[in-house]
Amino acid sequence: MEFELWHIWLLIALISFIMEIFIPSFILFNFGIGALVGSLAAGLDLSMEWQIVLFSSGTLMSFFLVRPVMKKVAYKHSEDRKTNVDAMVGRQAKVTEEISNENNRGRVLLDGDNWQARSLNSDEIPAGTTVEIVQLNSIVLIVKKIN
Repeated sequence: MEFELWHIWLLIALISFIMEIFIPSFILFNFGIGALVGSLAAGLDLSMEWQIVLFSSGTLMSFFLVRPVMKKVAYKHSEDRKTNVDAMVGRQAKVTEEISNENNRGRVLLDGDNWQARSLNSDEIPAGTTVEIVQLNSIVLIVKKIN
């Protein structure tokens, strides 16, 4: 079996699409679209210069027209999702060791993890109380008692 030029363009497109799965930047996908256009040009027996021009223009058009739309669709919820410190603030935790800012002690349980905690307004909070996390100071949770 002998490969024709359009086969090579098609193989480049396929490799680009597969690599996009493992490197999700939505850039290799655009090269795959350009390679499909190059494959079409080679299938129509256009010269190598035209194949490269059509590959380049197909890639650029895909980059400026398809990529923004796909990024909106694929990443539409990523800006709304809270992570790290932002995800902890506002959550409730259970006091496992009495919180006393004066004695520099206190621990709370959050999602199975035992965190060092301090009271927001220097109140002593007994063990077993449910508290709300209001901020994070390094690795110490600042909490307040829930009324």
